[in-house]
Order: sequence, then structure tokens, then C-alpha cells
Amino acid sequence: MAFPDETQGAGTPAGEPSPEHVTGEVMSEHTPATMSGVVAAETQSYTDSWSAGSDSGTAITAAPPEPARVVAGGGGSPPKPPDPPDEEDDEEEGMARMSFLEHLEELRKRLIYAVGGIGVAFVLSLLFSDQLWSVVAAPATNALRNLHVNPPELAQYSPMDVFQIIWMKLPILSAIFLSSPWLLYQVWAFIAPGLYQKERRWAAPFVLSSAGLFILGGLFAYFIAFRYGLEFLLGLGLGKGIRPVISVTEYYDLFVDVMLGVGLVFEIPVLLFLLTLIRVVKPAFLVRHSRYAILAIVGLAALITPTGDVFNLALFATPMIILFYVGIFASYLLVLHREKQQFPWRTFLKWFGIVLLLISVAMFFVARYYGFHLVPRWPIFIR
Repeated sequence: MAFPDETQGAGTPAGEPSPEHVTGEVMSEHTPATMSGVVAAETQSYTDSWSAGSDSGTAITAAPPEPARVVAGGGGSPPKPPDPPDEEDDEEEGMARMSFLEHLEELRKRLIYAVGGIGVAFVLSLLFSDQLWSVVAAPATNALRNLHVNPPELAQYSPMDVFQIIWMKLPILSAIFLSSPWLLYQVWAFIAPGLYQKERRWAAPFVLSSAGLFILGGLFAYFIAFRYGLEFLLGLGLGKGIRPVISVTEYYDLFVDVMLGVGLVFEIPVLLFLLTLIRVVKPAFLVRHSRYAILAIVGLAALITPTGDVFNLALFATPMIILFYVGIFASYLLVLHREKQQFPWRTFLKWFGIVLLLISVAMFFVARYYGFHLVPRWPIFIR
């Protein structure tokens, strides 16, 4: 019979280390010089469990628990690093959040500002109403003078015609054109709070391009489309015993229809750019279906053209088709910017210069051998 060694503690099995020896090993192997309170508590718990098992005569074979990872300044695992900031969350923080009533209040404020801008422009236009009427009547008087109609004047059929047109309708039309940048800015200011921060950067380009194209359309209608279209129409009755007499009311209504219609048509590039910005269309889609767009443009030109002749239809449809392709080009530049690509401007400008050079050479030979020359009016190059 084997007896336990006298040096071993009572209740300690033969061959097993004493609790003091085990505790010393644990302390020497796993505990650093600066042990935290968490490690000390776990070691004491393991020692108490060993002593209880020794008293009951049961061998303890479980391994001691692994010490917790010690971190400078305290126990436990290191803190989780913060998540990187989300760009969309930052952009959403810049978005204004309004209730339905707040939206109505903002709409009311913008409408008041817009009407106020039109009112100021109306007062300024009213001070120069006579000069404005001279500008409006110039296409009619020039057309009658070129057709050798004397006197080159408009006709008044109602006593209220001149008052309504010169002192009411004409200043309103002038005020709309003068205040168009202010009106477009109010529209943008109303929708801007619902846009992301990066989308608000388009405010200045949107206002300037929209107002500029609208005014450019009005200038095109005044100096080209309306002026020469009117002369063409009034000249159809010459030699047939028909004397052209133009009513001031009908003339002004036709003038307004043409000016506003062409001004709105010149907004086609801005419309295509905005549709591309909100990802409704793509430049490839527009180019692929351009033939249908040209057909629709011709139909629209036929609707807004004051007459049904081919000459006026071509005057309206041609710039609309050119503006359609300008809008496609602007949309293509937007897509390149979105994909972080660069447009080959150097190659584009090189070929554009070559085309202009070829056109200039062709015009020189036509002017030299066929008698054409340049004049400071439309169509600029005549024989």
C-alpha cells in the first residue's frame, strides 16, 4: 500500500502539486508585475476551487482559466474604433426638414418675392414704355418699308388698343424678361432645401444658363425669326391687288406668341441636362432616338409657328434641332464628370478650328467667284 508523502498536505493526491505550488505557477506564468483586479479575482477563485476539491478528496484536473488581456490603464478588451463618417449622412444633415405647413409658408414667401421682382421690373418698364414700343414696332415698320408700303404704320381699330398694349401689356412682357433671372432664382431657392449639398452647387449655373438661353431665344425671335418671317408673310400679297394693313392688337399678340414661344424652346439644353442629372435619360439614349426627337421638334415648331408655311417652320425648327444636340453634348459632359473622366477638349477644339477654316475658305471662294458678300444683317451672306 502506498502512503502519501508526509511533506504533502492532507487530502492532496500523490503526484499532484500542492495548491500553493499551483498558485505560484499561475502567478509566475500568467500574471504580470502590474496585474489588474480582474486577473487577481480569477486567480483567487481558481485557488478556492482547488482547496475545496482537495478537502473532499476529489482530484482537480481542470486547467486554470486564461488570464484576461491586460490593457494599459485598466483591464478588459480595447474599445471598438468608431465607424468612419458616412458621406450620405453628412449630406442629409445639410438638408432642410420641413413640415407640410412649412413648405406652404416657403412657397408663399417665394411667390411674394417673385411677384415683387416682377413689380419692380414693371415700374421700370413703364417709365420707358414709348421707347419699348418703338423697339416692338420696328420689325413691322421695317417689313412694310422693305415692301414699299407707305406709310409704314400699324392700324388702330379700337380706342383702347393703344392704352392696353403700350401702357399695360408691353411693360408686363418686358418685366417678365427683365426679371427672369430673379424668377428662376426663386424657383431654385424653393427646391434647394430638398437637395443634397453637392446638388446645390448647380444653383448658379442653372439660373445663369436658363435665363441666358431664354433671353437668347427672345433675341433670336426678334432679330431673325419674327422679323424675316413677318416680311415674308406680308410680301405674299404683293402684285395681287392686296395692300398689307396690320392691326396693332393682332401684331402685338403675334409678337408675344413668337417671343415667348422661342424663348421657351431655347430651354431645351437645360431640360435635357436636368433629365440627365436626375438619371432619367442618358446621352446614348438621346442619340439613339434622335430621329424621333427631330420629328417631335418639327411637330412642336409647327404648333408654335404663327403660320403654316415651310419658311417659318424651318426658321423655328432649325435652331431647336441644334439646341437638342447642344443639350446632348452638355449631358455627355455631365456623365463624364460623374464618372471622373476628362473630355478631350484639345482634340475637339482642333477639329472645330479645322471645320471653321474650311467654311471660311469656302465662303471666300463663293464671294470671289459668285459675287456674294457680307452684310451687317440677316442672312449676313448675300449676293
